Amino acid sequence: MTPDPHTDDDEIVTWWGLVIEGYLATQAKLMGEIAERFGLAPASFDILLRLVRSADHRMPMTRLATEAALSSGGFTKVADRLVAADLIRRIPSPDDRRVTFAALTDHGLEVAVKARSACADILRRIVLTPLGEDAAGLAEAMRTLRSVNG
Repeated sequence: MTPDPHTDDDEIVTWWGLVIEGYLATQAKLMGEIAERFGLAPASFDILLRLVRSADHRMPMTRLATEAALSSGGFTKVADRLVAADLIRRIPSPDDRRVTFAALTDHGLEVAVKARSACADILRRIVLTPLGEDAAGLAEAMRTLRSVNG
C-alpha cells in the first residue's frame, strides 16, 4: 500500500502518538503483571528472557548488556540483583580472561520458563484477543520499521 502523500500533518503525528500510547499502556500492563507474579522488574525480566532463549542459557555479559540496552553500570546493578536472587551466576570464560558469561541457575531457568509462559498468556489476553487478525499485521509493521530505521 502506497502512503498518501496528502496525509494531514496533525493526523500523521496523531497516528504515531497512538502507537506510542498503545505500546506504553500495553507494556505497563504486561510488566505490572510480571512484577506481581514473579517479582521481576522489566530489565530483570528482559535479561532472563534473553538467557532462556540463548544456547546453554548463557551469554557474554557485555553482549547481554548491549542487547538489553543497558549501560555497563546499569547492567551490573541488575546482574547483581539477579545473582543475589539465585537467578543467574557469573562464569569466567575459559578461553578469554576478558569475558564473563551470565548464565541461568537451575532456579533461574525455572523462573524464566514460567515467566515466559505467563508473558505469552498475558499477551494473548491483552494483545491477541483485542486485535485478532490485526496482531500479525502489527508485528509485521513493527518488524518493517525496525528494519528500515534500526
